[in-house]
Amino acid sequence: MRLIESVFSFVGKKHKGLTALFAVQLLLCGINSPALSKDGVSANEITIGSCCVQSGPASELGKQQLIGAQTYLSYINDKGGVHGRKIVLKTYDDGYEPDKATAAFKKMAGDDCFAGAFFVGTPTAAKYVPLAEEHKLPIIGLFTGAQLLQEPFRPHVISVRASYFDETANQIDHAWKDLGPQKVGVIYQDDAFGNAVLAGVNKALAKHDAKPVATGSFQRNTTDVAKAIATVRAAKPDVVFIVGPYAPVAEVLKESHSQGWRPIFSTVSFVGTEALIKAAGADAEGMVISQVVPPLTRDDLATVVLYKKLLHQYNPSAKPNFTSFEGFVDAMVLVEGLQAAGKDLTREKLVQSIESIKDKDMGLGPNLKLSYGPTRHKGFDQVYTTVVRDGQTIAFFNWKLVKPKG
Repeated sequence: MRLIESVFSFVGKKHKGLTALFAVQLLLCGINSPALSKDGVSANEITIGSCCVQSGPASELGKQQLIGAQTYLSYINDKGGVHGRKIVLKTYDDGYEPDKATAAFKKMAGDDCFAGAFFVGTPTAAKYVPLAEEHKLPIIGLFTGAQLLQEPFRPHVISVRASYFDETANQIDHAWKDLGPQKVGVIYQDDAFGNAVLAGVNKALAKHDAKPVATGSFQRNTTDVAKAIATVRAAKPDVVFIVGPYAPVAEVLKESHSQGWRPIFSTVSFVGTEALIKAAGADAEGMVISQVVPPLTRDDLATVVLYKKLLHQYNPSAKPNFTSFEGFVDAMVLVEGLQAAGKDLTREKLVQSIESIKDKDMGLGPNLKLSYGPTRHKGFDQVYTTVVRDGQTIAFFNWKLVKPKG
């Protein structure tokens, strides 16, 4: 429409002698040009927008998400794209700040992106979810497990990963089974993300007639964690969930260990495992981290092998990690939906095609099959539990293996 308005203005103001017929011919030539698109789809391209953090203390999460996603999209494009269309990815940096999210989304929508994908974080998702519904613009793949993606049901929001409720329940249920009742503390980021995971911990503990013995919070995009540590340490918990991205979580580990405080420290997948290990160094040893994709050592799984092969091919300087692997899997789901939607692509057809996926083997193992439905927009429920040993993550199945000695 902006092109049509511009042409009429040009014809009316600069070339009054042109006939109305010639003006219409100009418009038709423009409209039929393969270089132009309607709602982000042209004869040759599909434009996808990603509103995610690219700057600030949590930037590594957004960067890794996009490395993984772009790796798979490059592979698909080199094979000819989806129904002859290449996928173009545009990025809009929100700095992991809700105050910047609305502007990022509106810029994406104004750029005529067909859909959104590969968003990062709960505080920003709290802004994006209602905007997606308002604009009827589908979002596929969000690096957050918050319940706000699922409750209430959002027709245009399609997540892939397991939820924070899945992650916290898995950890607490297994700890209780292996170690018996545990005193649990929570150090959390005081925002939508921290509160989402705290709600998961509370829900999981309630099943065991328990609740956190203490909680302490810190502000987003800071590492001012001393007060939170002191508050939670005073209650002498056995297990402490640290809820935040890699920078403040690393600070909690370093400061706690320097004080001689060594309970079982645990966190959820959003932390950015490899970034945490780098930031915390030796203090990451023994950290329990739940994961929503299989461990990267699982070379018996076809998609793990494909991810590592393509990452080396398209980003030879990048190292495999859980965050970029999740972006890679999200991109697989997006492409699966685009392919099933057919050549005559619309946003409604994309959503419907993803909703039609049932128990789809994505090369991630028999326990991680993709399933959606008209009222289910969460693809996976499976959670893996890992622990950091000598700078690497290994899967474990008994919490007695991670309980500190003495």
